[in-house]
Formats: sequence, C-alpha cells, structure tokens
Amino acid sequence: MNSPDIEIEFEIELPKRRFDELPARPVGSIPRLSRLMALAIKCDGEVARGEASDFAGLARAGHVTRARMSQIMNLVNLAPDIQEEILFLPRTLEGRAPVTEAAVRKIACEPLWKRQRARWRDLLEDRRARQAADLI
Repeated sequence: MNSPDIEIEFEIELPKRRFDELPARPVGSIPRLSRLMALAIKCDGEVARGEASDFAGLARAGHVTRARMSQIMNLVNLAPDIQEEILFLPRTLEGRAPVTEAAVRKIACEPLWKRQRARWRDLLEDRRARQAADLI
C-alpha cells in the first residue's frame, strides 16, 4: 500500500540587508593580557569540572611548558575585580598594549587582594602617565 504524495508550497521571505547596514568591524586587537586571562579562567574551569586531569596535561595539550602554564594560571589568583578589568581592557589600536602580562604577573604573586588592588592602580596610573608623556 502506497501513501499518497503531498505537495506543500510555501515562501520564505528573508530580511533584506544592505551592506551599509552591517555592523562595523571592531578596530584594533584584543590585548594579549586579556586573552591570557580568559585562557586561565577557562583552564581553571576545565580542571575544576574534571574535563582536564591537571594543569600539566593542559600544558602538554597547549604545547607550552609547565612553567609557562603556571605563569598563565597564576592570573586566576588576582582579585576578581582586577580580572574583570583585564578581560575588558580596551582594544589595542597600534603598537603594544600598555599593560603587559609580565607587569601583572608580579601583582598576582601578592596574596592579599587589597595590596593587589593598590599595585594594580599604581600600574595603571604609571601607564597613563607614560602614554601622556609620549603624546607631548
């Protein structure tokens, strides 16, 4: 017994977009420090959820040394508000980003968040002063 063939006709109307209506592509690049902070948070979560056995395994998977992985993972020791600021650093338009990982690594070694915050503010003020001096 054959079932009857049924034909259904319908039209799909796609929204018309013009090229001048497309959102502008972001200018500049995401700072390296922001990308490393995001990586540290992601790796920390993978180990916490059991998706990765340990940081040494993540280091092997990422083709970096365990020492380098430790440097990256130390970023999660920063105060949460500092981590957030790092994740949302402004895009770098040209040259190098004003805040480097090496400078932040020293702050991450400080165990007290209150002292971290003070050192972070000092670092940002120093970078702003240097940028202002470069403009003169």
